[in-house]
Amino acid sequence: MNEPAYWILRFENRLLTISTDRAGSIFPIGVASDFGVTDVGTLAVGELFGRPCLTADLDRLPDLPSIELTPLRAIFQLAGDTVFALAGRATQLLDWQLHHRYCGRCGTPTVMRSGELAMQCAGCGLVAYPRISPAVMVLVRAGERLLLARSPHFKPGVFSALAGFVEPGETLEECAAREVREEVGIEITNLRYFQSQPWPFPNSLMVAFFADHAGGTLTPDQTEIEAAEWFAVDALPLLPDPISISRRLIDAACQSICTGPDHEA
Repeated sequence: MNEPAYWILRFENRLLTISTDRAGSIFPIGVASDFGVTDVGTLAVGELFGRPCLTADLDRLPDLPSIELTPLRAIFQLAGDTVFALAGRATQLLDWQLHHRYCGRCGTPTVMRSGELAMQCAGCGLVAYPRISPAVMVLVRAGERLLLARSPHFKPGVFSALAGFVEPGETLEECAAREVREEVGIEITNLRYFQSQPWPFPNSLMVAFFADHAGGTLTPDQTEIEAAEWFAVDALPLLPDPISISRRLIDAACQSICTGPDHEA
């Protein structure tokens, strides 16, 4: 705690950032006392520009020049993918710590275990690790058309790939087929892994796949899907921001269609 470190500090669900001339270094650097934090509640996140990176929740703002409170999503535009990923890890760890201050089995206050990310009950010994919720995303293709849909929760006009959380006892492959069937009423085949992305809204791991249309007519589930359509790559609707794996998935599919079937991955 005596070594200067970068700090990802959260106040009222936003992150403290500073004006800087160095690309990416939007978080303040210093020691704990500079920001009014202590060892209790401070978590190690990783490294940034060769220095340790720590995170903590603040009860009040420190008296520092040129500070701003920035939403997590805006970090991507300010500093890029690597810093956004670190900030996402920080917020997930802070949420985990906040939500596990007391034992979920007996209600006793918990303490951080030494040497690992784990909160342990001082009474019954129950250990709580950071929770990760796996979710599957599927971009379905029929020839040179892509299936995109929109949720009522999306920004106006934005369409994306289908997605949903994995249920207990379910494989990723089973989840992909079920979600597509439930959301738009069609069957898929030839499921192919694309990439994964930690997604801190709030604690997901997005696992993205390509798939081919195997039959059925689009019948959107009106409780979850506002609209679903097959789109040609030269007539796409508004797409998700580059921050998300859904955009990378769609861009990769478009490149595959434009350059040939051997370039999809």
